[in-house]
Formats: sequence, C-alpha cells, structure tokens
Amino acid sequence: MSLVLTNNTIDKYFGFLTKLDNKSKKKLIVKLKKSMETKEEAGIDLLSLYGAWEDSRSSDEIINDIRKSRVEKNDLIDF
Repeated sequence: MSLVLTNNTIDKYFGFLTKLDNKSKKKLIVKLKKSMETKEEAGIDLLSLYGAWEDSRSSDEIINDIRKSRVEKNDLIDF
C-alpha cells in the first residue's frame, strides 16, 4: 500500500527538508532511492494449490481416522 500526497503537501515537506544540512539531505536521498527499488515478490504457483488427495488408505479408513480424532468438549462454561 502506498501513500499518495498532493502537490501542496509535497511542497510543505520540501519546505521543511530544504532546512536540513547537506549530509542529512544526502542520507534522505539514499533512503528514498532505496525505497523506490522494486522488489520482485515471489509469485504463487496456482497449480500447486489444488490437486487430488493422495493417500494409501481407503476412504473408509480415512473417515474412521477423522471420526476418531474428533474431541468432545464436555467442559461447558456457564456465563
């Protein structure tokens, strides 16, 4: 997300920044230049997000494992 400034706001910042010493201005220029460098974001391979379930168990075994792993919550809290 980027912040977009109006020309009026930029002029106000510039008026403030012109009062800085040259060393500070150079440091600011370097930081601004680095912030403008585009970084390539790692893309997501959409093909890797879907596919068939791979398992050596039968569907009945998978269903039974899911049912066994369920937890009953017996601790009811009264408000």
